[in-house]
Amino acid sequence: MALSASWDLQQSVYNFLINDAVLTSMLGGQSIYDDAPQRASYPYITFGRSSVRDWSTGTDLGKEHVITLHVWSKGGGKRETHEIIDKICEKLHDESLLLTDHDLINLRCEFSEARRTPDGEKYHGIVRYRAVTEPSS
Repeated sequence: MALSASWDLQQSVYNFLINDAVLTSMLGGQSIYDDAPQRASYPYITFGRSSVRDWSTGTDLGKEHVITLHVWSKGGGKRETHEIIDKICEKLHDESLLLTDHDLINLRCEFSEARRTPDGEKYHGIVRYRAVTEPSS
């Protein structure tokens, strides 16, 4: 059974980021989660909201994805959060990731922000990507 395009894309993004030595060093280990453990060490990255829309044409099937990554930090100020966001954007923007059952047509960083959490103790970064996939031939 073929993987859903959305899950295929998330797995590829995860594998690409988890294998980047600089990013894992910034995180203090392979701290990238779909569902973070309750006592995860800061900083870390989680996958957030994802959405998929039909992007098919009259002749080709396609899907448009919006993928959100969250950066969580307890660094003194937003610097650590911004540095991790910048590294994610540098690594993923326009990257030609290999997917299992789909072809990635493009991957673009569309939005990022860093802010203090309401408790005043942590910093939260948001990075949003737009991707287009087609089924593999």
